Amino acid sequence: MRLALLLGSLALALCIGVIVLQTPAPRGTETATRDFSAARAMADVRIIARQPHPLGSVEHERVRGYLFARMATLGLNPMLQTGALSPDAAKRLTRWGMDPATPATNLIGVLPGRNRTAPAVLLMAHYDSVPDSPGAADDSTGIAATLEAVRAIRARGPTERDLVLLFTDAEELNLDGARAFFSEHPLRDRIGAVVNLEARGGGGRAMMFETGPANAQTVALFTRAARKATGGATSNSLAVLVYEQMPNGTDFTISRQRGVPGVNFAFIGRPAQYHSSTSTPEALDQGSVQHIGSQALEATDALLRAPALPVASEPRVYADILGHAFISHAPATGWMLIGLAFALLAFSFWGARHATGLTAADVGRGALGGLWALSAGLVLTQAVRLLAGPLSSRAESAEAYYVLLRRLPWIEGGVVLTVLAVGLTMLAGRDVMGRRALAGAILAAAGLATGLGGFSPLVIGAAVFALALGWWTQGAARTLWGGWLGLILLVGGLGALTQFVAPEAAFLFVWPALFAALAAAASALTGARLASLASLVPAGVATVLAGAWIVPLSHPVFLGIGMDLPGILMLMGLLALLFVRPLAPPAVTRWLAGAAAAFLILACGVSLSARFAEPMAPAGAPSPG
Repeated sequence: MRLALLLGSLALALCIGVIVLQTPAPRGTETATRDFSAARAMADVRIIARQPHPLGSVEHERVRGYLFARMATLGLNPMLQTGALSPDAAKRLTRWGMDPATPATNLIGVLPGRNRTAPAVLLMAHYDSVPDSPGAADDSTGIAATLEAVRAIRARGPTERDLVLLFTDAEELNLDGARAFFSEHPLRDRIGAVVNLEARGGGGRAMMFETGPANAQTVALFTRAARKATGGATSNSLAVLVYEQMPNGTDFTISRQRGVPGVNFAFIGRPAQYHSSTSTPEALDQGSVQHIGSQALEATDALLRAPALPVASEPRVYADILGHAFISHAPATGWMLIGLAFALLAFSFWGARHATGLTAADVGRGALGGLWALSAGLVLTQAVRLLAGPLSSRAESAEAYYVLLRRLPWIEGGVVLTVLAVGLTMLAGRDVMGRRALAGAILAAAGLATGLGGFSPLVIGAAVFALALGWWTQGAARTLWGGWLGLILLVGGLGALTQFVAPEAAFLFVWPALFAALAAAASALTGARLASLASLVPAGVATVLAGAWIVPLSHPVFLGIGMDLPGILMLMGLLALLFVRPLAPPAVTRWLAGAAAAFLILACGVSLSARFAEPMAPAGAPSPG
């Protein structure tokens, strides 16, 4: 019974999660004129991305002339703005074999609204590419999608305020086109909100991953507009917070530094196409074009027709639910949710204590078991990841970085299998696996990670912690309830800590802890001995619903930061364990232990195969493309 419920709920959760990750079907040329059509946008992509078109090239001039004419046909009265390159941009242009004295040239057009004095909305994308890539995704998709969005907005009738369309130049060099606009152009002071389109790859669902400061009003407008977008929307406040801490940027970075609110969209699937000769119109996922373009259209249209544009107010905690709905609340509400989660946890403990004699000490041991999984998983995922090649921060060249991007599917596969191995170990019980075997695996992984990736205090510290917990006889729960409630206690505690430090990210722990505590309370009411099917159904249902949310959340997180921080997936795996822990079948623990060992061996093979599937070019060899 337990095994069937475990496998069935996990399979259903995975199926729903994979479906949620799919891009919507591209809409054809027969689509209504007021709606976004990927087929219409692709006509522009095919013309723009015929060849690489970096600044200073003949193709760049051809693309600029084509876009000027397209803007004119849309009634935008286009104009050009030139600006000198920054020293860093000039150096890069020299390395590309171009004239460093070539100026950046922006294209700017205006679609007038009813109130010409009201703050305007800026719709932005960049039209330059790198020298070795046609740039069908980065950023021909953004350019074509904005042109299609402008056409649809015109078809919907007059707007309340002006729309400014900005095609920036030299984004690939140093964001110089955006710098020129926001520092020199007369329209800069009229911009009240920005919508920017980008790409890092050639497919996947488009995500709204960045907003302006104090974004409550911006998020409220975006989540309302997203209901109309084809395929819904993907976004959460964790992505916004993480991107704020990263050193890289887009044109939106410049407007954000000026305090202008707005939204920034990108898709990052099919990473092998990033800055690659393979980024052609034929290889581009047209579903991604539909998704990013439809979201940009609805967000821009909502801003243009709003009585007032968003202003800085307070940050917002939010996340999409399966790509088609949003939960959003004020940061302070997180404390209320944490309190509710701990209240439900206490009720579950009370019910289990009366039925089974559960002790607080066993719940504490369950929490320690979760800490062991996190620390051991961090070491193992780091070692498996490094089998596929160095971290991107240690890449010896830009070409090495792009090879690592091409290896990313193998890397993700290896890390996912490693997380599954740790999860199965938790379900089987560490005593079944054997303390010596687990200690040996952790020591080997720590040594491998250090040998391949250099000394890391985090990895070594995690290894020491995992070894200590693994040998301590009191470091694992003795009962099913102890293991389950201990995990809820641990994740709830992480939620409280994150709520104190970075409340915009706390939902990652608080929401699952609350949902798991609710399932535990339901099980305590229906059968506190966890022996009947009725008592296990709450955990099974919670596994399906929460797992379907965790899967599409985990994949883009890994694509964004997993190359250097593979342990992030172990954190997501811990969230999944919150729900499947009570479904562990005691009769097949040896089978689970064997599967865990097999998954770990397979993980090493998958990750190592990346080196052969996508080999590095010999040192000194010319870059392909």
